[in-house]
Amino acid sequence: MATPPESTKISVGQRLRAHAAAHWPQTGELEFRYRGAFVYVEAHLPDGTTQPLIRLRYGGSARHWGFGLYLASSDRYENQILPSGFPSGSPEEALDCACRLCLGNPA
Repeated sequence: MATPPESTKISVGQRLRAHAAAHWPQTGELEFRYRGAFVYVEAHLPDGTTQPLIRLRYGGSARHWGFGLYLASSDRYENQILPSGFPSGSPEEALDCACRLCLGNPA
């Protein structure tokens, strides 16, 4: 698996922060961790709790990423299919899917 270049890491972080601020303000601050081909995204909610959200898997394109959703029941990330029916898509699509499931409707 390819590791995303630094410019892609910066870009995906900026894109997701802007998207969350515009559509999911209840996520508070997003934090990103990078391990190999994976980007782990968690939200630091306004009430002080931390909510793991998604794991993105880089496949060589800054536009399309694989998507794993954090499942509290197993304390793991599980690969998922996006609402579009595809196993990969934009980071924003993955964030929207996770936030709908974890946080409900956007404010």
